Amino acid sequence: MTGVLKRELGVIPGPAYVVAAVVFLLVQTAFYTFMWRDAGPSQPGFAVRLLIPLIPSTFLALLALMVGYVNRDAGRRGMSRALWTTLVIVIPNGLGFILYFLLRSPLRLTCPGCGAVMTAGANFCANCRYSFQPTCAQCKAAVRAGDTFCAHCGAELKK
Repeated sequence: MTGVLKRELGVIPGPAYVVAAVVFLLVQTAFYTFMWRDAGPSQPGFAVRLLIPLIPSTFLALLALMVGYVNRDAGRRGMSRALWTTLVIVIPNGLGFILYFLLRSPLRLTCPGCGAVMTAGANFCANCRYSFQPTCAQCKAAVRAGDTFCAHCGAELKK
């Protein structure tokens, strides 16, 4: 599971990390500049002044990272990066993110034979006819690696 998470976090572009750090620091600065400036004797303790700004600044920084993720992920799935990034930013309350994750296209495959980009679920490359998974020689239906006979036509499979 860690490999999948690491790969998905690697999709987030570097500038999104920079924007997230800047947003985090700006929110912290705004809290210290405007909220705690003239509180006087009723000012909360140091721990409270340190912890309260962490919630909105962390939330907004994660939001910046998620926008970066959607931007890159939409591109690698063959979807419009500009459209989905705009929708995720404009649609409020996280609904844009929910819509993106519900409606996103499956990842595309790269053919090891010729490098062409194919949609997920294809059995053969449309460019060079490379077989992505084992198939029956007679009916061309997908078969599992250990099968002896084709489940579709009953033909004996060669090892």
